[in-house]
Amino acid sequence: MYSLYLHIPFCRQACYYCDFHFSTTLKRKAEMVDALCRELILRREEAVGSELQTIYLGGGTPSLLSDEELLQLFNTIYQHYTVSPTAEITLEANPDDFFRDHTPTARLSFLQNLGINRLSIGVQSFFEEDLQLMHRIHTPAQVDELLPIALEKFPNTTIDLIYGIPTMSNVRWQENIRKALHFGVPHISAYALTVEEKTALHKFIAKGKIPPIDDCLAYEHFQILIHLLEAENFVQYEFSNFGKEGFFSKNNTAYWFGKSYMGIGPSAHSFNGKERSWNLANNIKYIHQIQQGVLPQEKEVLSLNNRYNELIITRIRTMVGIDLKEVKCIFGEDYQQYILAQAEKYLSEGLLEIKENHLKVTRQGKFLSDGIASDLFRVDDFI
Repeated sequence: MYSLYLHIPFCRQACYYCDFHFSTTLKRKAEMVDALCRELILRREEAVGSELQTIYLGGGTPSLLSDEELLQLFNTIYQHYTVSPTAEITLEANPDDFFRDHTPTARLSFLQNLGINRLSIGVQSFFEEDLQLMHRIHTPAQVDELLPIALEKFPNTTIDLIYGIPTMSNVRWQENIRKALHFGVPHISAYALTVEEKTALHKFIAKGKIPPIDDCLAYEHFQILIHLLEAENFVQYEFSNFGKEGFFSKNNTAYWFGKSYMGIGPSAHSFNGKERSWNLANNIKYIHQIQQGVLPQEKEVLSLNNRYNELIITRIRTMVGIDLKEVKCIFGEDYQQYILAQAEKYLSEGLLEIKENHLKVTRQGKFLSDGIASDLFRVDDFI
């Protein structure tokens, strides 16, 4: 087992664009933490003989857990799992959580003493207008106060930014990036705003309360992002992730390159190379089943086609690309010939290229990488 992921399914309020599993009712938070610890214990045999190289607390909003609840989780992990001395341990955090029951300095010091060595801070935008449109709870002033302190205590800090917001001009997007650079963050995850069904954003756009998503605007923002960050020696090592050398996410890189991981908590997924499992996405049912000693999960054994498709969709987004020799070694020569045939039109259009036997998207093709990947998939009974 390479990585451990814990899903903390609570938020103080719902962002309009989010379709992840979470609850804004916090009254079962203590019960949930107990259940997470129980699941960790129930599944400890899955990690016997291996060291955890990454631990990632995501959600939801892990930073809304109390000091005592975080301590309970980490005590359980270290009691029942072997954690590498050099493990990357990441906590996702919202800026406002550092101003509730502590000063930012006190809260950051506690996280540091807990063994966390990487923060992922959900900034999304440095401008109030954008935050209000997305229904974010924090303020730009909180971010301005928090980031210098966070970077001092956690040099390995990343922030999230969102582009393609319908009301965000190119100038304001540039200012977002420049402000992040001003603070000296060594890693930025930037995501295009997307409209998922059943979200508040989807409903507001349908009713005309918010302008629709403009793909052309998102593309312009994406090109601005690449231009400004490349000038500051950031490496786009994955489609949405930009980091200085030495600050690439070990957790995310492990996922993109097919390392095994265990997901703890409601809706969390796990993968061991050939089999995928996922927990049910219902907090109350999850807690009740765990209390009865039952793992609330479903499983599927991935077919050869499924495994090939997963390799395609994860690798094509990375700077390394798809190793054609690896495709042949794992899946056979027929799969290698298939991917080359499917890639031919994109190679001729300059959207894909082959370098050192790796199939990669070009700069021109990066924004289209998901669509290109779908054309490289196997969807028939090829095996």
